[in-house]
Amino acid sequence: MEEIRVREAWRVLRIQSELVDGIDKLAGIGPSVTIFGSARLGETSRYYADAEALAARFSDAGLNVLTGGGPGIMEGANRGAFGKASCSIGLNISLPHEQSANLYQDLGINFRYFFVRKLMFVKHAVGFVVFPGGFGTMDELFEALTLVQTGKTAPFPIILFGSDFWAGLVDWLRTRMLEEGCISDTDMALFSVTDSVDEAFRIVEKSYRKTPERADNLPASM
Repeated sequence: MEEIRVREAWRVLRIQSELVDGIDKLAGIGPSVTIFGSARLGETSRYYADAEALAARFSDAGLNVLTGGGPGIMEGANRGAFGKASCSIGLNISLPHEQSANLYQDLGINFRYFFVRKLMFVKHAVGFVVFPGGFGTMDELFEALTLVQTGKTAPFPIILFGSDFWAGLVDWLRTRMLEEGCISDTDMALFSVTDSVDEAFRIVEKSYRKTPERADNLPASM
């Protein structure tokens, strides 16, 4: 038992260290847009090009771009923002497969714990753009929706990019969750769906311009 207690105590210290390191390295970066999407959709995917173009627009407008730091859509977004007006940031995580840091990061931070990394995605976010992806992308999407729904973070635009990909999920939310009374019409309004780089940019930019002084997206209670 003593060995277990010691091991768990060290785990807590590792978590604390990772949390402090992440907060310190991102302190003062200012407003950022978090872009999610599959590590498996590479340069041949139209979504890669859209992520690259959208990230470039955000960077030129003075907004940093945050991604998971890996290949696929994450690489496209980092590539679009890399070396431009604002910072291209990759929040990398150690995984047994798929995840390897892409080369288009002005600032890269490595994480071991998903939940610490998730905090960093939200802390400076003035918008989330969610491209097609797998379980990890869904996890980040629903976490963001839950945080905004419950007031644990200041509201920010959550955009689903790629209407064909998201159509089935949106229909299920409407015909199952909403009709069964598990969510409300207000909850359905927490996200937008688009196929347009211009529209995604305008939604986030318009929302940000209303509250440009916001630097930390988490309430004091967190």
